[in-house]
Amino acid sequence: MLLAWLLLPPPHAAPPPRRAAPPRSLELADPPPPSGIVPVVLHEEMRASYMSYALSVIMSRALPDARDGLKPVHRRILYAMHALNLQPESPHRKCARVVGEVLGKFHPHGDGSVYDALVRMAQPFSLRAPLVDGHGNFGSIDPDPAAAMRYTECRLAPLARDALLADVAEDVVDFVDNFDVSEVEPAVLPARLPMLLLNGATGIAVGMATNCPPHNLAELVDVLRAYLRDPQLSDDALFELLPAPDFPGGGTIMGLRGVREMYLTGRGSIVLRAKAHVETLQKGRGPDREAIVVSELPYGVAKNMLLERIATLVNEKKVEGIAEIRDESSMEGLRVIFEVKRDADAAVVLNNLYKRTALQQSFAANLMAVVGSGRMPELLTLRAALAHFVDFRVGCLRRRTAHRLAKAEARLHVVGGLLLALERMDAVIAAIRAAPSLAAARAALGAPPFSLSEAQAEALLALQLRRLTALEAEALAAEAAELQAQVEELRALLADRRRVEALMHDELEELKARHATPRRTMIGTAADAELSDIDLTPDESCIVIRSSRGYVKRLLLEEFEAQNRGTRGKAGMSNLRDSDAVVQVLSCSSHATVLCISQRGVAYALPAYKVPASSRSARGATFQQLLPISEGDTIETLLPVTSFSKDVYLVLLTRNGWIKKTALDAFQKISARGLYAISLEEGDLVVRAALCTVHDSVMLSSRRGQAIRFPTTDQQLRGSGRTSRGVKSMRMRDDDKIVDMQVVQGAAAEEKPRLLVAVTRCGFGKRMDVARFGTQGRGGKGMIATKFKRPDDELVALSQAYADDQVLLITQKGTILRQTVSDISAQGRATTGVQLQRLDPDDYVASVAIVPSDAYETEGEEEEGEE
Repeated sequence: MLLAWLLLPPPHAAPPPRRAAPPRSLELADPPPPSGIVPVVLHEEMRASYMSYALSVIMSRALPDARDGLKPVHRRILYAMHALNLQPESPHRKCARVVGEVLGKFHPHGDGSVYDALVRMAQPFSLRAPLVDGHGNFGSIDPDPAAAMRYTECRLAPLARDALLADVAEDVVDFVDNFDVSEVEPAVLPARLPMLLLNGATGIAVGMATNCPPHNLAELVDVLRAYLRDPQLSDDALFELLPAPDFPGGGTIMGLRGVREMYLTGRGSIVLRAKAHVETLQKGRGPDREAIVVSELPYGVAKNMLLERIATLVNEKKVEGIAEIRDESSMEGLRVIFEVKRDADAAVVLNNLYKRTALQQSFAANLMAVVGSGRMPELLTLRAALAHFVDFRVGCLRRRTAHRLAKAEARLHVVGGLLLALERMDAVIAAIRAAPSLAAARAALGAPPFSLSEAQAEALLALQLRRLTALEAEALAAEAAELQAQVEELRALLADRRRVEALMHDELEELKARHATPRRTMIGTAADAELSDIDLTPDESCIVIRSSRGYVKRLLLEEFEAQNRGTRGKAGMSNLRDSDAVVQVLSCSSHATVLCISQRGVAYALPAYKVPASSRSARGATFQQLLPISEGDTIETLLPVTSFSKDVYLVLLTRNGWIKKTALDAFQKISARGLYAISLEEGDLVVRAALCTVHDSVMLSSRRGQAIRFPTTDQQLRGSGRTSRGVKSMRMRDDDKIVDMQVVQGAAAEEKPRLLVAVTRCGFGKRMDVARFGTQGRGGKGMIATKFKRPDDELVALSQAYADDQVLLITQKGTILRQTVSDISAQGRATTGVQLQRLDPDDYVASVAIVPSDAYETEGEEEEGEE
C-alpha cells in the first residue's frame, strides 16, 4: 500500500505529457525482470506476511500454553536455569548470566524482554506462586523498577523444580531445535500443576488477548482431584471447590457473579476491592481522629500512582473528608493512612474512594490460551482448562512410565546376562583369554554356548573381578528380582489409565502438602460492590421540615442548639410565602426512608438524603419536584422508616374519623408512581399517619382538649389490607374535630418513664404522665387532656416523649424553638400549663415535633435564643 501511494502523482499536479505510443508489433514482448527480482502482487504479499507475523506473535510470544501455563520466554528462562543447575539448594547466580544463557541458546529477542520476564517470575506481588527465587532489588508495588541484571541474582524456586522441571530429563515431552539448530529445548515443560490457573497470565496478541487470574494452590489441587475422580462432576461442585481466584496482593472479591461467568464462558468481570478498615488514631493532647487504613490493594494497582490520584481528587474537592494521606508501608506489609476530618464520616469517605479510585476496580478475565500440540488459540472454560491439563499430564506420566520401563527392561536384560555368565564363569574366562582382541572376545561371548547379546557381552567385559564373589552374585539376583517386579508394575501402570490417574492424584497431594498456602483474597457479597448514592452519603441525624404549601427541606440537627424555655427560638423556615406555615418536623437519619402519605391515601418512598439540604432560612423544594404527585393532591404526613418489617404497622386516620392499620411490609416495594394505602369514600381525606406495633396504643386528641387512648391489638384495631377503608375511631361534638394522632409505645422493656407533652395554639404547654390516660374501647368520647385560658386557644399536639428528649415548636411564620422536655412543667390533665414560647400577636404554634435523645449530641452551656 505504501508503494502504491508513492507511485501516485501528487495532488493538484499537472498531468505528465503524453508520449506517442510505439508501433505495435506481434514480435515485441515485455522485457524480462532483472535477475534476482521476483514480481509479486502487493496486497497478497502483505496479507501473507502479516498473517505470518500475527501467528508468530500468537503462538510464540503473547499467549501461554494451556499445558504448562507458560509463554515461550518463561519456559526458556526456567529451562536455562535448570540447565545451569540453579536449583533451590544451589547458590544464587547473577541474572545477567541467566539472561545471556537464554539469549545465546534459546530466545532470539532483546535482553530487556528476557530480564523483565525473569523479574516478574520472582515478584511475590505479581505471581501467586513465584517460580524464581530472587536475591536483590526485584522492584516493588510502588512501582519501583528492579535493579539492573548485573546487580541481581536468582535461582529456581522450589515449586518450579517440583512442579515444572522434575521430569524434564525422562523423555516426557518433545524437544525441538532452537533458532539456529545448535541446541534443543522442550516444546513444553512437564507441569504437574495447571500453571495457567495457578499463576494466571497476561498478554496482548494480534486480534486477541489473554488475562487469566491466579488461583490458590490448595483449592486448585482439590478441584483437580475431584475432577479426576469424576470428570462429569457438576459445575456447582467444581465451583464449591474452586470458589474464586486468589490474587497475590489479597483484597476482596465483591460477589461471585463475574467469577461464575468466567468459569462457564471463559470471560467475566471480577470486581476486586482493597482491604481497608477504620481505626481511631491517638493524637496526643488533641482529640482523637478516625482514619481509614488500607492494608491490601487490588491486583495490579501501583501504590504511589494511586496515592497521587487520590491526592489530586482531594485537592480538586472531588473527594471530601480527607485531612491527611500518609504511607506507612514497610517490610512488614502495606499500610496507607487516610486521616479523616472530624466532621466527616469515615465510612462515606471510604465508599467515595471505592467509587472514584482504583481501590475498587474490575478485573476483565479472559481465559485465552494455546491448546494442544496443534498450538491453536482457544477460549477456555474452567472445565476445559482442567480437561486439557489432565490429558496432558496423563500423557506425561505414560511417557515417563514408558521411559522408566525401557530403562528397567534394559537393566534386567544386562543383569540376566551377568547371572548367566556367573553360572559358567570358568568357561567365560577361558573364552575371553583365548580371544586375540576385544572384538573377538565380544564375538565369542555372543556365539554358542553363551549366546549373550551385545549389551550383555559389553557389560560382562566391563565387569570387575571383585564382582565375581558369591556376595555379588546374590546382590545381582536380588537386583534382578527387584527389576522384574518393577517391570511388571510399570507394565500394569501403562495398561490402566485409572492407575495413571491415581498416580497423578498422589503427586497432587504431595505438592499440596509441600507448597500450599492460605487464601489471601477474601470473598464478599455482590451487593456491597454496587455503590449507590446512599453509600456515598453520610449517615447523620437530620430534621425534615414540611410546610402546608408543600415545601420540604432537610437540615442537620446540630444547626439548632438547645435553648431556655420562654425564648423566641431560631428561624427554621423563614422564607415562606403568605398563608404558608410549617406543619411538620420529623427527626431521622439521612439513610432512612421517608414514607410520604398524601391526602388521597397514596404512599411514596423518598430517601431522606434525597430531600434537598438547605439553610434554616431557605424555603426548600416542593414535593412536586421530588415525587410524581397527581394534580390536586398534597402530602399530609412524613414518616421515617428504617426497615419495612411485618411486625410494624402503618396507622392511617381520615378526616371523617376512619382509622386503619396495615402491615408495613406491604409498602416495601413502592414504585416511583406510589402505592395506594387506603380506600377513601367520596370527600374523605387522610389527615394523620403513624407507625405502631401490636404492643402500642393509639391516642387521638381533638382541638377542644379531649383525648382517647385504645390499644392497637386486633381486638380493638384489626389489621387490614391496603384497599380497606378502616373502622370508626372517636365520637366528638359537632364543633370539635381530631387534630392529632399519636402512637404511645408499649410498656414492654421500658427503662425510662413515658411522658405526654401537650402544646396549644397560643404557645402554652405541659408534660404529663402517660399513665393518666388509661386505655378504653375504640369509638368513645375520651377524657379531658388540657384546659384553655383564652377562648381562641385550642390543642395543637399531644405527643409522646421522654424526659431527656427535646421538643421543637414551629410557628405559623416558621420560627422554631427547641428545648428539653424535662424543662417543661409537669401538671395534671385538667390544667392549662405554662407558656413555652412568646409569640407575636399575629403568630401562633402550627405544629410540634419530638426529637429523640439519641438523635442529638449534648451541647455545652445553653444560650439565649436569637431572632
